[in-house]
Amino acid sequence: MGVRILHFSDAHIDTAAGGKRDPSSGLPVRVNDFLSALDQIVDSAIQEKVDLVLFAGDAYRNPTPVPTYQREWGKRMMRLADAKIPVLMLTGNHDVAPATSRASSLQEYETLAVPYLHLARTIRLWGPQDLNDVPLQVLTVPWASKSTMIAALGLQRLKQDEQNTRLEAELSERIHAYLDDSDPALPLVLMAHYAVPGAKYSKRQSVMIGREVLLSPGLVKDDRIAYTALGHIHRHQDLNPGNQPPVVYSGSTERVDFGESDEEKGFVLVDISGGQASYTFHRLAGRRFYNLEIMVQSAETFQQEVLNVLPSPEKAEDAMVRLVLTYPREWEPFLDENELRKRMNQALEFHLIRKPTQPQRIRALGDGSVMNLEPSALLRKYCEVNSFEAEDTAALLEQAAAIFDDFSGL
Repeated sequence: MGVRILHFSDAHIDTAAGGKRDPSSGLPVRVNDFLSALDQIVDSAIQEKVDLVLFAGDAYRNPTPVPTYQREWGKRMMRLADAKIPVLMLTGNHDVAPATSRASSLQEYETLAVPYLHLARTIRLWGPQDLNDVPLQVLTVPWASKSTMIAALGLQRLKQDEQNTRLEAELSERIHAYLDDSDPALPLVLMAHYAVPGAKYSKRQSVMIGREVLLSPGLVKDDRIAYTALGHIHRHQDLNPGNQPPVVYSGSTERVDFGESDEEKGFVLVDISGGQASYTFHRLAGRRFYNLEIMVQSAETFQQEVLNVLPSPEKAEDAMVRLVLTYPREWEPFLDENELRKRMNQALEFHLIRKPTQPQRIRALGDGSVMNLEPSALLRKYCEVNSFEAEDTAALLEQAAAIFDDFSGL
């Protein structure tokens, strides 16, 4: 008998909690987009009569979501429970608090023991007795804080590359031990919230993921596995195309920023029969994004060149539009920003990013010189002068902090 699974991940339902609000719900319009995606997933699970829903991590944007968003997530999960569809939720990096003593954002599903709703916070093997008699095994590998793992294994004195090598070996060893203990008579799914070498990242994630612990490609393709359900990377992809087992990132359910504007968002339906898996990616209807860039060629045609690259007012209606504009600084007077904003006034949001060339010299505040700035302050200054977006600046500073720490004692 075959098993049908719905696999999704990286819902991040509160990641866009600013901007215009919907007068009927009181929620930000963009939050409603994320909730709409979740509604479509729940509807599909019920209509397709799936045997199991696998959520591969990251329900929210951080481990302390406000109660309103916990309520909205809970409503959707309870619809699945009411339909008697088992749901196995995995904690991702955005769901887990840095301190081990603090609860995860999904902890209530374990605490309250809601029928049909199950939470995986540890590496373990789930069988039919754990999953409401679904004839399947699921090996769960939730996200673990790197600092927590380093402390648990006493690796604080090692350099970062050595720490990563040891942590990846430890993770692989534990997963292989569970694979060895699995029942060969039952199909097995590996569900993990980690990056795997060879995966393609969204723009911002390529900065964020650079120094993480990784799962090895050989491990996720182990022939004892029927299907590998991955979360964490927002771009949908199969890392083992045309082969068994499929190694699939379902991708995020809605675009979290303009770096994902060219990506299709959705979920995956998986059919497992006779130890073999096949799947289909189902695209979700989401808000239109336009992520545009132009390098202006002439001062005389400056404004018209910019207008030509913008979508028509009809196409821009209710869309998210970003325009990155590169031009010589001395051409600044030829830009009529008011006309651009009038053209885009029907868009949900219009972001104009100016990148004038020939940037001013970086100057430290006060009487100091650039040479006296701390590395983090210098990097922040560089981002500021070059008109980096706030989210990109924050991501770079976060990743740079670990590099600066490595060299601070030299």
